Amino acid sequence: MAIYPQLIIDALKNVRYPGTGQDIVSAGMVADDIRIEGMKVSFSLITDKVHDPFIKSVVKMAEQAILTYADKDIDIQGNISVKSKQPPRPEFPELLPGVKNIIAVASGKGGVGKSTICTNLAVALAQKGYKVGLLDADIFGPSVPKMLGVEDAAPELEKKDGRDLIVPIENWGVKMLSIGFFVKKEDAVVWRGAMAGNALKQLIGDADWGELDYFLIDFPPGTSDIHLTLVQTLPITGAVIVSTPQEVALADARKGISMFTGDKVNVPILGLVENMAWFTPAELPGNRYYIFGKEGCKQLAKEQGYALLGQIPIVQSIREGGDDGQPVALHPESVTGMAFSQLADNLVVAVDKRNRELPGTQIVEITRK
Repeated sequence: MAIYPQLIIDALKNVRYPGTGQDIVSAGMVADDIRIEGMKVSFSLITDKVHDPFIKSVVKMAEQAILTYADKDIDIQGNISVKSKQPPRPEFPELLPGVKNIIAVASGKGGVGKSTICTNLAVALAQKGYKVGLLDADIFGPSVPKMLGVEDAAPELEKKDGRDLIVPIENWGVKMLSIGFFVKKEDAVVWRGAMAGNALKQLIGDADWGELDYFLIDFPPGTSDIHLTLVQTLPITGAVIVSTPQEVALADARKGISMFTGDKVNVPILGLVENMAWFTPAELPGNRYYIFGKEGCKQLAKEQGYALLGQIPIVQSIREGGDDGQPVALHPESVTGMAFSQLADNLVVAVDKRNRELPGTQIVEITRK
């Protein structure tokens, strides 16, 4: 049986793109480069984006369609290449060329208020006139959109330099992106590590972050492959470790410190933040009750040789501000606002000291043996 281009095209009309249901020929996905050499057939598929989530399955369906509707003896497997209309995502340093400092805000465990600290720290920096970006990298518990009062926002796309880029949502002077914008807020995110990592890479590299003095990343709790993905994608300027004073939290904070300072990762620790340091009731403003222990994080910082960047008390207004999308850092005249303002000042000093005394952080390259 003679093999000719129209036979291949007719076979490919039976393949439908999962995203739209349209056949790939009508969708313009089949390039005009079909080559036939005896029984060997090769051609290209064209995608709108570099990282098309359906393209691998489309290639498989195209191979099967040709074997089914054209000729079962055609040599097609491995001969379909993929091209993209969009330029590829740049590598670092071009990945975030306008970002001066990339700060990891992390904790060894969940429940210590890391996202609350990160959100208010970002707002406090913005209040001081810095250009601030915030990436909510807590894939499985994205809470930053609610804390910034933009839970129902929907990021838009813009065309820039031939690429479709996500425009971060901005509120209170902070540019922010979160996986929470792209999933239903009542649905759990049940993804394997690779899927979560790819989603974060898109939020970093396929977004228009622009010029930033500080790009804060709210890391997930613990030490996981998502952490590894982030340090392999971006050169982290330094890490801020958040913990409560209690021994259970401090044990995990030590693990977080160990992860960043290990030989393979080697990210400098900028300092520690002691959250829930004490409780002061509104009716007794001069009293302090050390519910979770006294100055445990302060002692850990001293023990490890790191700065204590701040101590944040348990105050009802912090919880209310997070629930209402009105971070307490918006009110620097309040007791809690002053605490976050001082934390922001201390972070600026720590970053400046790190940049003067240490060489720039490199992207982590981990090779498999």
